[in-house]
Amino acid sequence: MITEKLEIDRDGAGVEALLFRPDAVAEFPAILFYTDIWGIRPANIGMAKRLAEKGFAVLMPNVFFRRSPIRENGFEPADEGERQKVLGALFQAETAAQMQSDGAAYAQFLSRQKGVGPGKLGVVGYCFTGAMALRTAAAVPDMIAAAASLHGGMLVTDRPDSPHLQLPRVTARLYFGHAVEDRSMTADQIATLEQALRDWHGAFQSETYEGARHGWTVPGRDVYNELQAERAFEKLVELFDATLKGGEK
Repeated sequence: MITEKLEIDRDGAGVEALLFRPDAVAEFPAILFYTDIWGIRPANIGMAKRLAEKGFAVLMPNVFFRRSPIRENGFEPADEGERQKVLGALFQAETAAQMQSDGAAYAQFLSRQKGVGPGKLGVVGYCFTGAMALRTAAAVPDMIAAAASLHGGMLVTDRPDSPHLQLPRVTARLYFGHAVEDRSMTADQIATLEQALRDWHGAFQSETYEGARHGWTVPGRDVYNELQAERAFEKLVELFDATLKGGEK
């Protein structure tokens, strides 16, 4: 496994990023990997490497660069007051417009990297960045073949720039894996999203993972659900194999 530390220029700021490739010689279909709100840390570095081992180049940018550097040893404050303070700051870190322009920049950067093959890209987001994955697919539809959201939050809001309202601009195949009893993506919000997806008439799958609470895919979290995390990983590989490796046109 090849790991490169890179820097992406965004509005004069250097965005830290990690690029994982199975080897140094071949070219691979490529995936953008957006972390959950706690940012780049050992748990999701391991998740990205595992995806790369399936035959992909995987770029993990620090999508929260405006507020937080990469946290080498992880960060999830145990004190609830501090936790909410940090979460509030990070939730305010990225506007919808920034997420779309950042996503487009990350896609363009990834497509130019050594070891990345020709063709469209995939993108996956977790938690807060599930919406960013969808926004990236809307921002550069000619570059994104597939987008996935796992326990994504706020995919449906009452704002005019709600993520689900970006669907008419999307041409990618979409996958949504929802958590149960998720305050950031309630059953009513899921129903609204699924109606919008049906009206969109694109290729999609949307499902709720039984017994899986928000954050269930990330090892080390108190809500980690190994059985359902494995199923979600298999779904990701299936999606990206089909759309990035010639299974679909």
